Amino acid sequence: MTTSSSPRVVILAGGLSHERDVSLRSGRRVAEALRGAGVDVSVHDVDSDLVPALTQLRPDLVWPVLHGASGEDGSVRDVVQLLGLRLLGTGPRASRVAWSKPIAKTVAARAGLTTPDFVTLPQSLFRELGANRVLDAIVSRLGLPLVVKPSRGGSALGVNLVTHADELPRAMVDCFSYSDTALVERAAIGTEVAVSVVDTGDGPVALPAVEIVTEGPYDYDARYNPGRVEYFAPARLSESLTAAVGAVAVAAHEALGLERISRTDLIVGEDGTVWFLEVNVAPGMTETSLLPQAAEAAGHNLGDLYRSLVEASLRG
Repeated sequence: MTTSSSPRVVILAGGLSHERDVSLRSGRRVAEALRGAGVDVSVHDVDSDLVPALTQLRPDLVWPVLHGASGEDGSVRDVVQLLGLRLLGTGPRASRVAWSKPIAKTVAARAGLTTPDFVTLPQSLFRELGANRVLDAIVSRLGLPLVVKPSRGGSALGVNLVTHADELPRAMVDCFSYSDTALVERAAIGTEVAVSVVDTGDGPVALPAVEIVTEGPYDYDARYNPGRVEYFAPARLSESLTAAVGAVAVAAHEALGLERISRTDLIVGEDGTVWFLEVNVAPGMTETSLLPQAAEAAGHNLGDLYRSLVEASLRG
């Protein structure tokens, strides 16, 4: 590790997942903020030149700002550690756990968090058992409305809200176009919030919750193209609920063994129940993303916050 006042950081952005474009935008934003805070930053794609580049550069820290497969499933993080380099963020093993929504929900439930009841269905089993029979059993067991989503992945790709049974087959087909396994869960109804967690060296701290309001689905287009969604940062929650959602996000972060940075997606029911949906080890960092909004709502300068995360990671 260098002792210079300007640590050398490589941002990994891009990759080959469905979320490549978002990752590139996130990487550029993080790099710009860090440069403004006096950090020596370069951005590198995940391609055949990555290993030689990292071997030659030997940066003080590698920050994966990668969304989707390889970036969040632990594999690229494994390679970085194989090269003897430091990572900012969650290591490969915990990333693999968080990347799998069914496993993450199971870990969260064991930690005492409340998460909607669900089933997981590989596409092969779904076909072998007969789609109609399986779908009838799902509706009978879980009821309606339901949410169908890929068991792995982000940015709401392949996610559909099902309010009528006849919508379920199409939702499954859409889901299987992004993943070979579907997670089908009972829809939690209420206020949708996202709570980001950062750890700059004194333990994980929840940033202000961001409330998400949209008339249509909170899908890929809505997330990354301004105008379709209204955000409230901080969320319009009571003081007690604000504390509750922050506590759930920190508890999920700790239960899953996450490091430095995460974002937890929650629903706050009308009765005050806080429903854990999923967690993200590489939150979006674009101009419309939730973590930057939360950080600014907390009064943080993004460059200073990101530099604090870098420095905390370098201290170990």
